[in-house]
Amino acid sequence: MIEIKNLSKSFETNEVLKNLSLKIETGSIFGLVGINGAGKSTLLRLLSGVYKADSGTITYNGIDVFDNPIVKKEIFFLPDEPFYSTNTTGADLFELYKLIYDADEELFIKYMQIFKLNPVAKINNFSKGMKRQLFIALAISIKPKYLLLDEAFDGLDPLARLTFKRAIINLGEEFNCTIIISSHSLRELEDFCDSFGILDHGQITNSGSLSDEIENVHKYQIIFDDEVDESLFSNFEYIHFSKLGRVIHIVLKGNQRIIEEEINKLNPAFVDKISVDFEELFIYEIESRGYLKWHWNILNMN
Repeated sequence: MIEIKNLSKSFETNEVLKNLSLKIETGSIFGLVGINGAGKSTLLRLLSGVYKADSGTITYNGIDVFDNPIVKKEIFFLPDEPFYSTNTTGADLFELYKLIYDADEELFIKYMQIFKLNPVAKINNFSKGMKRQLFIALAISIKPKYLLLDEAFDGLDPLARLTFKRAIINLGEEFNCTIIISSHSLRELEDFCDSFGILDHGQITNSGSLSDEIENVHKYQIIFDDEVDESLFSNFEYIHFSKLGRVIHIVLKGNQRIIEEEINKLNPAFVDKISVDFEELFIYEIESRGYLKWHWNILNMN
């Protein structure tokens, strides 16, 4: 298990993470999401032991990660823009990482072939998507206990994304690898993540089982015979509400049966339940904390 307790990190006067706490179960595929600048990359660098926390702890099965080579050897962190020197080839990169990790060369070559990459070609001449595929092949060949991926799908074409997702699932199932993926492609994460965390204003504001959370969120389109006011829904604890004439769109959390009983008490002419995906869940969560309202106010001021 990865356990984060009361984690804080600042860069000069910019407080990025604030007293953040989170637990990630062993073998989980965890989707880390948040708006730009929320601190996802900073959190991943702290998890990998690259950064030192100002306060708080990060432990892997009870062992602190920072400045601990034994724990770090079990972690592979793939940043958004990984480093490589000008003349480095894929084969060179594998040999370098083989000095640190017990990497599987056969597996590396297999995925290089799947991605149609030449292992002796210079990485500097690769496109962004090809570079991403190379480092994914490297990450899979290492078979780490903990795989940390920053903007995992960036630059990948649809076929490469599918191959990558299948490889990630296999890595988790075969080697009980714990995988943390930061991405803006929430629909991609929904395909294979079993747990999630929303990072907002330096803290994890919501986390847990992805399927359970989605099942607990209910979206309705409600039509009335006459136009109604938002005050009619004052007893509902909704996370989203919009109105257009006689048509109401409302998103609520809780017991579906109880919610629908309360809606029916309002005598609507028509009620339709609409499915919610992970991307919508994220938007509603951020909206409910006032970020989108603040964002639109800033845009309107400009």
